[in-house]
Amino acid sequence: MEFNEKLQQLRKKNNLTQEQLAEQLFVSRTAVSKWESGKGYPNIESLKSISKLFSVSIDDLLSGDELISLAECENRSNIKKVYGLMGGIIDVMAAAFIFLPLYGKPEGGHIYHVNLLSFTDTTKINFWIYWGIFCLLIVLGIMRLILIHYDKEAWLSRVTNGSVALSAAAICLFAVAREPYVTVLMFLFFIWKITLLYYIMNRKQHQAKTS
Repeated sequence: MEFNEKLQQLRKKNNLTQEQLAEQLFVSRTAVSKWESGKGYPNIESLKSISKLFSVSIDDLLSGDELISLAECENRSNIKKVYGLMGGIIDVMAAAFIFLPLYGKPEGGHIYHVNLLSFTDTTKINFWIYWGIFCLLIVLGIMRLILIHYDKEAWLSRVTNGSVALSAAAICLFAVAREPYVTVLMFLFFIWKITLLYYIMNRKQHQAKTS
């Protein structure tokens, strides 16, 4: 008997609905429905909770192959979360572009470098565009961290793509504006993001092939 059949049998034996079981396991009813339909497995913590709730061992719930599959899936999920967290932190680090002296300010035949708070040698439109880019990147970074915490993968993918697109546009903008320090640093951040995104996509493809 497969895990999904065992879970469904235990739930019905204890006169629990999917919603009641979900409440006791502190998960959504959708998660329980997914497990019982054989479309996924609970994580290790939820599995321990199920084992404790129904007074059965984990070995009774899952076969050896299922345990191996669950461990591999958990490992991939954890690695993916780490990559996602790193990407979110990179976006939040866009605050550095506000406070670091990266912007050229001609004065008395010399060019001094100041932070964005003191940068006045540009048009008001450009000034507010700069602020808009960095503030938006910070907001996207915070959103990514929140979405990772709540496992909102679909929204996380959209926000990540938006972050990459915004970074690419910002690099072009600062290159045209002849701000070399900002352009180079932004480019390094962009390469870091692309590298993380590449690893995440590779993990997804590997998971699809092995599932």
